[in-house]
Amino acid sequence: MQPHLVFTLTATLAAMGDLAGHERRGSLTWPGRSAILGLLGAALGVERDGDFSALDALGVAVAIFDDGTPLRDYHTVETVPSAAIRRPNSRPQALASASLRTSTTITLRDYRADALYGVAVWGGALAPLRDALATPRFTLYLGRKSCPLSAPPGARIVDAGGPQDALGALVLPPWRPGETARWLMTDAEPGAAHVDQRQDRPLDRRKWHFATRRVAVRAVAIQPKGGAA
Repeated sequence: MQPHLVFTLTATLAAMGDLAGHERRGSLTWPGRSAILGLLGAALGVERDGDFSALDALGVAVAIFDDGTPLRDYHTVETVPSAAIRRPNSRPQALASASLRTSTTITLRDYRADALYGVAVWGGALAPLRDALATPRFTLYLGRKSCPLSAPPGARIVDAGGPQDALGALVLPPWRPGETARWLMTDAEPGAAHVDQRQDRPLDRRKWHFATRRVAVRAVAIQPKGGAA
């Protein structure tokens, strides 16, 4: 048996980082390791360029209860040709200096609507993380800043033989009782039957460099029976 911190993530809109091109930014179907560690760091009050090293030792598992409905947002962006101004101090300065030489492009943003995930982490100091999720220093988002959580994570620490057992103690949002997780994502161990690759292991947060991680995808049936946190 080992202590696990379990909590839920749900939002009206979610966006789990895909390759970030200029014209389109997609969304994967579940939050990866970098997203979970970033959210925990936000709860603790770690700045974006701060020290996340205390979180690097955590094991992370994600259960998909509902990966949401795909939604695409079209919007326009005013851009400045690179030759119009050198090293602007701000976007307003760049736009003002460019005068009539700006251009407008249509960009695409992909989201997942009404997604619901369960998360289990283990292997570190869990009590401070539980307390931080209950009273986060920064607003918690499920992806972009336009995607705040729809419900408190309901974090709790449970002793379990593994993440799948631990996730059975989740506290689901009151408007989604009786949900069942059908898929569980964990770090792949030797001999795992179904293995995907995810570019979500942080290497250098200042330069946005990420390493490939092997992820085991397992079909499960997790129906939480946890009571009030």
